Amino acid sequence: MAAKALALIIASVSLWLGSGAGASASVFVTGVPPSSATPAEAYCASTGGVVQKRIPEYGTNNPRPLVLALTHEFCQYTNKNHSQISVMLDTLYTTQPTLAALAYYAKVRAGSCQGSPGSCYCSLLGGTDLFGGINGAGGGWVLAGTPADVLDSCIFPDESSIDSYGLFYHSASIIRGINLAKVLRYHNPN
Repeated sequence: MAAKALALIIASVSLWLGSGAGASASVFVTGVPPSSATPAEAYCASTGGVVQKRIPEYGTNNPRPLVLALTHEFCQYTNKNHSQISVMLDTLYTTQPTLAALAYYAKVRAGSCQGSPGSCYCSLLGGTDLFGGINGAGGGWVLAGTPADVLDSCIFPDESSIDSYGLFYHSASIIRGINLAKVLRYHNPN
C-alpha cells in the first residue's frame, strides 16, 4: 500500500513539474508575494526585487549541460535603465555579516586580468563563479524554466553570494539594479 501511495505522489509531482508549475513556483511579481512566501521572499518583494529560483549547471555552452544539485533562490533587482543585480536570498535577508556583503561594501579596486572582468574581480575578492575551472564549457546559475538566463554569481567560502558583475561595477561606484546598501539587512559596518 505504501509503495502505491509513493508511486502516486511521484507521478503527481512529475505531472506538476512537467506542466511548468515548478519552474515558476518560487518566482513572483515585485511587491506581490504569495501568502506562502517565506519572510526572506516577502522581504525581497517588499524592497522591489523579484525572487528567482536558480539551478546550478555545468557546461551551459553545450546543448545538454549537467544539472547540479542544490538550487538556490536569488533576489533580482532591475532599475529603469534595465541594469540588474542579483543577490542570494540568504545573503540579502541575514542581519549577520557575510563575505559577499562585506565585499560589496569594501569596493576593492579591480585589478587587471584576462577574461571576464566580473569573474576576475570575484576571484580577486576570494570568491568564485567558475564551474569546473577556467574552460570553455561554461556554467552558472540558470533561471528555472529559462535555460538561456545564466547568472554569474560570486560565491564566497561562507556560501554568501552577489552576482559577479554587480560586485565589479560597484567597485567603480556604478550601481546596477539597486544600491544593495539600501536593502541588505546587514548594514555597512563603516
